[in-house]
Amino acid sequence: MRVIIQRVKSSQVTVNGETIGKIGRGLNLLVGIADTDTDAELDWMARKCLELRLFPDEEGGDRWQKSVQEIKGELLVVSQFTLYGDCRKGRRPSFDRSASPQTAENLYNSFVNKLRASGLQVETGKFGAMMQVDIENDGPVTLLLEREAT
Repeated sequence: MRVIIQRVKSSQVTVNGETIGKIGRGLNLLVGIADTDTDAELDWMARKCLELRLFPDEEGGDRWQKSVQEIKGELLVVSQFTLYGDCRKGRRPSFDRSASPQTAENLYNSFVNKLRASGLQVETGKFGAMMQVDIENDGPVTLLLEREAT
């Protein structure tokens, strides 16, 4: 599983000109599901996204003091199978490591539910749709999280 995690001031996802998910301060998560991912990877990734200290304290001191849970931030979760695009050969990416659409959608929905269990506001894109994602990155802070099936 791969997640691009971005600290944002705001973020929104639009499909066919309609905004379907919108958040204020929090995290934008671009999520790629591999063909080998299981519930164990989802559990680890959800916990990591919720607990990483990526936000400053209230006094504006240390930039990495609080988690999204501690600031009661929001999450926008967008499926992005292209995170498993392999561009090492040829001129067209290979997506051999991406999970099949049905498997990926089930795991993606399970991941979103794990995040929602935190009690934070969680918005999503539309799985499999062409989406436009507007991200107001704060910092900018952008990290790649990866968890391989064991």
